[in-house]
Amino acid sequence: MKLYLDTSTPETILKLDDKEYKYLFANDLAEKLLSFIHDKLAENHQTFKDITEITFMSGPGSFTGLRIGSTIVNTLAHELNIPLYDHLGH
Repeated sequence: MKLYLDTSTPETILKLDDKEYKYLFANDLAEKLLSFIHDKLAENHQTFKDITEITFMSGPGSFTGLRIGSTIVNTLAHELNIPLYDHLGH
């Protein structure tokens, strides 16, 4: 399963293969993002171990949102030993 994450704006975008989810975290991004990803994987009968690659929208955008998102995707890619791709927005 391919995971795409964009935390550059207040509305976070998560894509799991061809399904897209949006959520407005406000000030709860650091606290709730990992659970949000876990819950959406579970809705699709998948786990973190089913992720085969990650693409992260790395900017431009909110510095704090990008740092939180990059920490999560870097950790997942490292722990799952899967590729992490950088996507720059325009």
